[in-house]
Amino acid sequence: MKNPPALEQLIESLRCLPGVGPKSALRMAYHLLQRDRNGANSLALSLENALQALGHCTLCNNFSESPICPLCTSEKREASQLCVVEMPTDLMMMEQTQSYNGMYFVLMGRLSPLDGIGPKEINLDKLIKRAQDGVVNEVILATNYTVEGEATAHYISELLKTRGIAVSRIARGLPMGGEIEYVDSGTLAQAILERRNI
Repeated sequence: MKNPPALEQLIESLRCLPGVGPKSALRMAYHLLQRDRNGANSLALSLENALQALGHCTLCNNFSESPICPLCTSEKREASQLCVVEMPTDLMMMEQTQSYNGMYFVLMGRLSPLDGIGPKEINLDKLIKRAQDGVVNEVILATNYTVEGEATAHYISELLKTRGIAVSRIARGLPMGGEIEYVDSGTLAQAILERRNI
C-alpha cells in the first residue's frame, strides 16, 4: 500500500535533516500527524519564520535578523582578534567558555573537495576581506581537528600569511580532568608536541 502523496512529501522533507533516514522520517511524520499536530503546526510556522527572518551577518557570516548581528556591533568585543569557526554551533561553544572576547567569522562549513565544497562555498573571499579591514591584527583558526578541518585551517593560514596577517591555531591535547591512562595515543602525542613552558 502506498502512502498518500502529502505524507510521502512530508517524509521526504524530513529526510533532509542530518542523520534522518527513511524509517526515522516515517516515524517522525506519523508522530507529528497522529500525536502532535499542534507541535507540527508550530514547527511549520517556526521554519517559515526562520527562513524569512534570518540572513547572514555581513561581517561575521553568522545567522542574523539584521544586516550586522549584535555580537559584531558590540563595543565590548576586541575587534583586533578574529576567530574563524566552521559552524554557528562552534561559535556558541567558544562563547560558553567565556575565555575569548574577540570577533568571529563563521565559514558555514569546511573544505571538502569530494563533497564539492571549495573556497567559494565557505565564503573565503569574505573572510579575506574581513581579515584585511585594517582593524584585525590576529586571525585565530578554530576549525575542528578532522581531516577536512585541518585542511581548511592550512588553506586559510596560507592565504592569510601571504597577505601579512598574523595567524594562530587553537591548541589541542589532554582534556580538563582527563587521565593520561584513558587518552588515545594521537591526542597524547599532540599534547607532547604542543607542550609549553611554565
